[in-house]
Amino acid sequence: MINQLVVVGAGLAGCEAAWQAAERGIQVILCEMRPFRQTEAHTTDQLAELVCSNSLGSNQILSASGLLKEELRRLGALLMSCADEAALPAGGALAVARERFSALVTEKIYAHPNIQVKRMEIENILDGPTIIASGPLTSDRLAQNISKLTGAKNLFFYDALAPIVTVDSIDMGIAYRGSRYGGEAPDDGDYINCPMTREEYEVFVQALLSAERAPLHPFDQAVTDGVRAGISGFFEQCLPIEVLAERGLQSLAFGPMRPVGLRHGRPGRPPYAVLQLRQDNLAGTLYNLVGCQTNLTYSEQNRVFRLIPGLTHADFVRYGQMHRNTYILSPKLLQPTLQWRERANLFFAGQITGVEGYVGNIATGYLAGWNAARFINQQSLIIPPQTTMVGALCHYITHAPWETFQPMKANLGLLPPATLPTRDKRLRKQQMVDRSLSDINRLIANSSN
Repeated sequence: MINQLVVVGAGLAGCEAAWQAAERGIQVILCEMRPFRQTEAHTTDQLAELVCSNSLGSNQILSASGLLKEELRRLGALLMSCADEAALPAGGALAVARERFSALVTEKIYAHPNIQVKRMEIENILDGPTIIASGPLTSDRLAQNISKLTGAKNLFFYDALAPIVTVDSIDMGIAYRGSRYGGEAPDDGDYINCPMTREEYEVFVQALLSAERAPLHPFDQAVTDGVRAGISGFFEQCLPIEVLAERGLQSLAFGPMRPVGLRHGRPGRPPYAVLQLRQDNLAGTLYNLVGCQTNLTYSEQNRVFRLIPGLTHADFVRYGQMHRNTYILSPKLLQPTLQWRERANLFFAGQITGVEGYVGNIATGYLAGWNAARFINQQSLIIPPQTTMVGALCHYITHAPWETFQPMKANLGLLPPATLPTRDKRLRKQQMVDRSLSDINRLIANSSN
C-alpha cells in the first residue's frame, strides 16, 4: 500500500488532519486552492485562516466547547496549541489574534518533513487515500463532483460575518469595559459594552428591519427560503442579526444584546440592552460586534450600526457579509470513523461533514487524519467513545436522522446522561466531564499511535 495521503483543503480541519497523519509517518500532500483561486470570504493566502469570529468559544471545562478543547489538548491537536499560543484576553472564552494564529499554523505545516503543500485546486475526487476537508466554501467544480459521488444534491446554508471597528473610534465616554458576570472594577474586563436605553434600542431595531440587504443569487435565495430539502437557509446559531430581529421586537434584548450580568455603565440608568464588542487582534486595536453577523449592504451597515450608543463615529475596518456553506448528508454517507461508506480510503472532515464551530472542525480533522494514517498503516480504525465530546459529535453527524439532518455544534446534550442521578445541574455536568476526560485518557493509553 502506498504510504501517501492527499488532504484537500488547508483550513482548520485540513491542517489538523494533515498534521496528525504526518506525525504518524504518512507522506501527506496538502492541497489548497488559495491564493490562485480565492473564496468569497478569505482575504489572505495563510493556512487555517479564520473567516468568521476570532473566538473559539468557551474555555470553561463544564461547557461543551471547553470540554472539547481539553480533550483535543490531551490528544495533542496542533491547532489547539497554536490557538493557545495566539490567545487574546476574552474572559472565559478562547479568542485568538487571527494573523498570529494563521501564521503559527502555516509555519508549522510548511516545516513538517512529511507534509508537502501544493497550491492548486482539486476538482475531482481522487482515487488514492484522500481526506476531503474543503470546508464551507468548497469550489463549484469540486462540489459538483462530490454531489455526483453522493448521488444526491448537496445542502447549502449561509454563515454571516460581523463587522469590525477600531478601538480608538469607540466613544468610551458612553461605552465601558466589563465581562458578563465579571464583577470587575470600572475600566476592567475583556469586552467593551455599549449600553442602550429602551428608546435607543427600539430605534436601532426598526432601522435594522427596514435596512436594505445585499442581493442573493437566485439559487441562493431558494436556499434562504427553505426550498431546498426543506431546510432553512441559515444555521440557527449563526443567524444574521436582521433575521433574528424579525422574530420580534424583544428578540435581540433577550438574545445577543441581553443586559443580564453586566454592570450599568451609565450611573443611575440600568441598560435596556447592551451590545458587546470583543477584541479581534493581538494589538487590541480592533474589536468585532458580537452577535452582529449581517447581510445588510455596506452603506446600510454604516448607517444602522452607528445608531448604537458609543459607535456614532466608529471606523469600520470590515463590514459584515454572508457566504455560502456546503455540507453533505453525513448520517447517510459517512461511517463514525469519518470514512465514506462505499470507499474505505476516502474520508471527510470539517464543516463539509455538518459539524459547526472552529473546535468541531479541528476535532473532525484530528479523527480523519488519525484514521487515514491507521488505514494506510493497515491498523484498526478509531471510533472515540460517545461519552467523549469528540466521540459524541462524530456520532451525531454520522447517526442523526438524515431526512432532517442539520449542522451541529458541540453541546453537552450530545453526551449520555450523567451516571449518578442528581438535581444539581453543575454536578451533572461535572460527572459528564470527569467521565469524558477519563475515557479520553483511556483512548490515548490504548492507542499505539
